[in-house]
Amino acid sequence: MNVEILENVDTAAARAAKIIAEEANKAIAERGRFVFAVSGGHTPWVMMRALANEDVPWASVHLVQVDERVAEAGNPDRNLTHLHTSFLDHVSVKPQLHAMPVEAEDLQAAAAEYAATLRQIAGSPPMLDLVHLGLGFDGHTASLVPGDAVLNVADRDVAITDFYQDRQRMTLTYPIINRARKILWVVTGEEKAGVLKRLMDGDVAIPAGRIRREQAVVIADQDAAGRRKAA
Repeated sequence: MNVEILENVDTAAARAAKIIAEEANKAIAERGRFVFAVSGGHTPWVMMRALANEDVPWASVHLVQVDERVAEAGNPDRNLTHLHTSFLDHVSVKPQLHAMPVEAEDLQAAAAEYAATLRQIAGSPPMLDLVHLGLGFDGHTASLVPGDAVLNVADRDVAITDFYQDRQRMTLTYPIINRARKILWVVTGEEKAGVLKRLMDGDVAIPAGRIRREQAVVIADQDAAGRRKAA
C-alpha cells in the first residue's frame, strides 16, 4: 500500500484525478478500454470535477458505480446525481456510463443484472481497472458497513445492504473490489485520522481493512494523516 499525503482536500482531489487519468490512458493504450468504479462523497466530487479537465479519451472509458443509495432519480442522496453535476456535465465526450439500477422494484434481481453488466464490460469474472474507495468514520468503505450481512457475501459481485443511515444501498462486494487492477483510496478530514491509521495498519476488524493492499494507493490530506499543526 503506497501512501501520499497532500496539503488539503483540493490538492488531494487533484492528485487523485491525475492518477485516474494516468491509469485510464495506460489501460486504453494496452487493452483498448478503461473500466473505472467511483464512490460517492464530497471529496470525490471535487476529484471528479478535476478529472473532467484531464486529457483522457472518454469514449473508451466505462464508468461504473461502487455503490448507490436506493432512491428515486435525481434525489440528492444519489451518488449518480452528483456524478452528473461534478463530472458528466463538464465533459464534451461522455464515457460509457453504467448506473446502478436502484430504482428497480426487485432490488435483488437488479443487483444480479448489474453484475451481468460488469461481466459484459470487464470479463468473467470481471476485473475492474481501477476502483476508487472512500473511508467512513466507522471503517466502512463502498457500502460494506459494520455488522451488515453483505460483509459475508463471497459468491456475488453486487449485493443489496440492509438499511444504513436510513437507506438501503446497492454495492460492489469484496470479491470484485479485491480483483481490481488498482485500488485508489481518497481520504480527507481530521475526523478520519484514527480510522485511516487502522486502515494503513491492516486492521481487519474494520470493513475497509479487508480490502486487498497490493496495488493500492492512499491519497490523504494532512488532516486525515494527523499531520496538521496547531495554529
